[in-house]
Amino acid sequence: MNPAPIAPTLRASGERVVRVRGLSLRIHRRSFWVGLACLIVALGAAGYSLTIGDLPLSLGDVWAALTGHADPGTTRIVLDWRLPRVLMALFGGIALAMSGAVFQTLTGNPLGSPDIIGFNTGAYTGALLSMLVIGGGSTGTTVGALIGGTATGALVYLLALRHGLHGYRLIVIGIGVSAMLGAINSYLMITVKLEAAITAQVWGAGSLNTIRWIDLTPTILITLICLPLLLALWRQAGMLGLGVETASGRGVNIKLLRVALLGLGVVLTAAVTAVAGPIAFVALVAPQIALRLCRGPGIPLLPTAFLGAALLVISDLVARTLLAPVQLPVGVVTVVLGGGYLVWMLISRLRKA
Repeated sequence: MNPAPIAPTLRASGERVVRVRGLSLRIHRRSFWVGLACLIVALGAAGYSLTIGDLPLSLGDVWAALTGHADPGTTRIVLDWRLPRVLMALFGGIALAMSGAVFQTLTGNPLGSPDIIGFNTGAYTGALLSMLVIGGGSTGTTVGALIGGTATGALVYLLALRHGLHGYRLIVIGIGVSAMLGAINSYLMITVKLEAAITAQVWGAGSLNTIRWIDLTPTILITLICLPLLLALWRQAGMLGLGVETASGRGVNIKLLRVALLGLGVVLTAAVTAVAGPIAFVALVAPQIALRLCRGPGIPLLPTAFLGAALLVISDLVARTLLAPVQLPVGVVTVVLGGGYLVWMLISRLRKA
């Protein structure tokens, strides 16, 4: 018996519905091409980044190292020193962008990203407590950041839930919690030895300079686990923009959906912050740029993820080469890009007003 054919159906809205063995997949044509272009840019920038360093390599040398045909020195440079950093930029950008898409969808506000709401700050607090108070190593710092980010997300959610969870309330409470945690972080920094404070401050700027394979693995695993879960929930998440009553009338369990999205968003943010420190503005910028490029009814998840990867890889490339041989923390570059985006957004909104 022949398998059921793939039957594409083109809708007037620009969506193509592909049915395979009774399953249907909606593909927005413009989102598909935007996502593909962002993925190509991200992979191209990643490949070029592997050739940059104290010892420049050609793309042929990089390919030989990746396929196991290079000499031991080139193999060590590519696989042990440069590839973990590039992969962290790719998967970290995907995780941060998806987290931003989650929180902006939950709040219905373009400012509803984890770095604005305060989850990055909470993860930073957990990492500082582990580094400066408990004295944990790299594993302890990772665990502390995960616990701090998760605890901050739970606290913000519980405080916002008292009078009904609304987007603006989540943002305002998140900003207040972030300010409180920022004060705690400052106190921790001024009460420890200078050497420890400098180390913590460099980490807090958001840096990929010292990424190793052992640091990278948890971020990759968490990103790969959360991506299909978000894809499965994303159609229901898009209904939140229709209002609670409309979404509930269409069979969406609002409370369960919000808790699931909040948990996934916090875990994605903490997974990156635990390894690379708080990298700002990727989660804020990527969803809104993807939304404008795709021109769809809501934030497109995969184009946002691939755009976040491209943004972080390019930002890290700039951080490595702008003042070479001095390497800037990638968080410095993303802050500049994010600040420019915020200025542009405010100016555009003032013009519309």
